[in-house]
Amino acid sequence: MAAMELLAPVGNAETFGAALDGGADAVYVGAPGFNARNLARDVRLEEIGAMIDHCHSLDKKLYIAANSLILERELPLVIENLALLAELNPDALIVQDLGLIRLVRHYFPELRLHGSTLTTVHNSDGVRYQADLGCERVVLARELTLKEIGTIAAGRGPTELEIFIHGAMCFSYSGLCLFSSYLGGKSGLRGRCVQPCRRAYSSGARITGGKGAKDAGKKGDSGRYLFSMNDLTGLEAVPFLKEAGISSLKIEGRLRSAHYVHSIVAAYRMVLDADLPHQDEALEQARVLADQAMSRKTTSGYFFSPQPAEATSPHHSGNMGNHLGRFTVTRMVGDQLTCRFVTKGSLSVGDRLRLHVEPSGERTAFRLKSMFVLGEKKENAVAGSKVSIELPAGFQAAANGHVEVYKVDGGAQGASSYDGASQVARIGRELAVKKKQLAATIDRIVSLVCDTGSDLPDGEQPDIKRKAGASHRPHRPQPVRKKLPMDWWLKTDSLKLILGDLPLVPDRYLLSFNKQTVSQAGKMKGALGKKARMLTWALPPLIMENDLPKVKKQIQLLLRTGFRSFQLGHLSQRLLFKGEKAHLFADYTANLFNNQALAMVSELGIGAAQAGIEMDRAALQELLNGCRAGGSTSSGGRSIPVGLMVYGAPALYTSRLAPDYFPYDKQILSPRDEPYVIRKKEGYTQTFPDKPFSLLPYLDELKEMGVKYAVVDISGGTSSKRELQDLDDRLHNTGRYGKLSTFNYLGKLE
Repeated sequence: MAAMELLAPVGNAETFGAALDGGADAVYVGAPGFNARNLARDVRLEEIGAMIDHCHSLDKKLYIAANSLILERELPLVIENLALLAELNPDALIVQDLGLIRLVRHYFPELRLHGSTLTTVHNSDGVRYQADLGCERVVLARELTLKEIGTIAAGRGPTELEIFIHGAMCFSYSGLCLFSSYLGGKSGLRGRCVQPCRRAYSSGARITGGKGAKDAGKKGDSGRYLFSMNDLTGLEAVPFLKEAGISSLKIEGRLRSAHYVHSIVAAYRMVLDADLPHQDEALEQARVLADQAMSRKTTSGYFFSPQPAEATSPHHSGNMGNHLGRFTVTRMVGDQLTCRFVTKGSLSVGDRLRLHVEPSGERTAFRLKSMFVLGEKKENAVAGSKVSIELPAGFQAAANGHVEVYKVDGGAQGASSYDGASQVARIGRELAVKKKQLAATIDRIVSLVCDTGSDLPDGEQPDIKRKAGASHRPHRPQPVRKKLPMDWWLKTDSLKLILGDLPLVPDRYLLSFNKQTVSQAGKMKGALGKKARMLTWALPPLIMENDLPKVKKQIQLLLRTGFRSFQLGHLSQRLLFKGEKAHLFADYTANLFNNQALAMVSELGIGAAQAGIEMDRAALQELLNGCRAGGSTSSGGRSIPVGLMVYGAPALYTSRLAPDYFPYDKQILSPRDEPYVIRKKEGYTQTFPDKPFSLLPYLDELKEMGVKYAVVDISGGTSSKRELQDLDDRLHNTGRYGKLSTFNYLGKLE
């Protein structure tokens, strides 16, 4: 059995040296411009090249995280960067976007691929699917238990498995979080997350009609950090993962300090290198070393339980570091904003601090440049000192609140063994030459892949940009009852609604695949009559390993009953239909943002697919232009029909956790009074906006862009006649309805 790899994060040259000095076998660094971490400054290609050379000289490896979702307009730059990365010879790219995978397979096959944790691989079919795409290694979802990991590992075949062993945890399954994007277009899947999970939420109005509503009136849940996850520590899990044959243990933290990276890497190195008689001693020493890293409170995550008792800190903001104190008043000293507080711990000039503003949840990090203790300028202060510190430029304190102060880094890390300045300069010169040599090749690939605007016949490209403009308040179409301009699909989890006398008739029904609906499949076929041909079963994005055998039997039952149409919540679910004659579609959870991703879906045998739900108007137009120009055709030349969810309340979080303190089916309010509701659904906890978003007024525009079908989602409970009538009015634009959010469509996706 090969030795288990210890994989460390790198955000700059300082953390690179710290990771290697701490004992990492391999490191990972973000690809400039398309990695899922919003760094203050991306590591440049020439810096990455120098790091690769240094790693290889030490017989270590470097992987590049190219794990952001890619918009159509970003394809030319991505192609250029892939060409240059191929010249640098990294050990692998860590990827999420299907379009990026297709680009590598078709044009840069020398680049090896690892599937990112953002692909939400949570069962053995997910591993097989990623392997079929060409991934030599798969990073499993962080929400798995050791038992589940072991079961998946036992059937993985030659595919390597990587596990996150330490660092920050997301409340939602990775790859299924829309919360940050819904707040204002800052997509977590594109590395722009504003971490709404670290904010406090208070109680709002009661929500009726859902399970658990009888408990909605409980008190004591006001102002809690409902979604604030503690950090993961897996020191105790290392022996189990080693026995399961896991190839790599991954430490999260490309945004963290050199001090943190060195401490955590050294702690895991100690445990990995300890022989059996000294494992307990090594584990104890490693815990002490990890505690010095100034992280958040740590727990063992999901390793030992699918419902870990201390996964969250509902009464704490979840900030990293040591809490030093709080202040409520700021004042100007000359032209400098300052504050005073009594520090609970030692403090020195050069320490990195984070300010957490309550109740808004806003955070600001900065390096302490000067400090006064009792009016005298000092370099150091001990616990209990009354200190005055300068605040960063532009900082705004809470008008009716306070500010918590945390120390997240204890000053500069000691000098590392790495100094790559000369190599960086040399590789920079070499890359400049290579870029000129590769220019013709890059241009050729871009012309094959991307819509340049000249490929469409005159008059074929709609002038949506002119109509959209920069305004977020476009002219609302006049209320005129008419036939919808495109096919529309109605998604529901209620068979009763489909069998009932609806005031609206869709072109296709999407029925949620769950225990209740599947159990009625036999009776359903006869009751539906001709409607049976209009029904598509919508699979959920998560099917855990233990549930796979049962789901396979249920699908076989549906196929035998005569149902042949299915929408996939996760593209690995296509393996459930291997050898079967079935019509398969892709849900928006496939995260398709560019024409190459749609081309890959078409090549996988998917008949139609929804575009990414997060896209703004311009991004959607560019995607569809790229499809119309031929970029999203399969090898046989068939363009895949593209749909779009145009109405519904999507799950912003989908979590495995179900804490008993959650106010289920009761409105919660963010610090800005934005309303949401938490519900238990099919074994998961999901957080929804309390009202749906709607693009129904823009169906004509969407059709002109090239959208082939619109999805209207009313799942989530039994809709009243009034709600259904309101939807009918919106579908036919009668004007008898209130204003709803348009998600990112009229805004900007970042």
